[in-house]
Amino acid sequence: MRSAVTGPHLPPLHTRADLFDMTVASTAEYLKDLWPDELATVSFEVAGLPSKLAAARGIDRWLVIAPERRVILYRLPIERLVRLHRNDDLHRRMLIESCVFRAVAELLGKDPWDLAPERFRHQ
Repeated sequence: MRSAVTGPHLPPLHTRADLFDMTVASTAEYLKDLWPDELATVSFEVAGLPSKLAAARGIDRWLVIAPERRVILYRLPIERLVRLHRNDDLHRRMLIESCVFRAVAELLGKDPWDLAPERFRHQ
């Protein structure tokens, strides 16, 4: 029987893929709480890369399949093809969240800023 690499006294390791999945899931849940009727049946999925490359447009970061109520986010293009002005955990998380927001906005036919207007309003 094998044990965890980190042993019993250390927390388990988290990979970039794990953190990406957790960020997508938490952002999707946040948006589902804000838009329960519109997003109740939407499934959020994570894939490594798109199965087809659109040569004219470049590489897609996500795919929205409206008739099937599916949003697929592509981890590698999101993580690797964007230049962050500060490459740290916070900015990587914000990048992933912004892609989820933009994909959901595309699905709902709204502006991403309209999905959670109170979140960005400074008091």
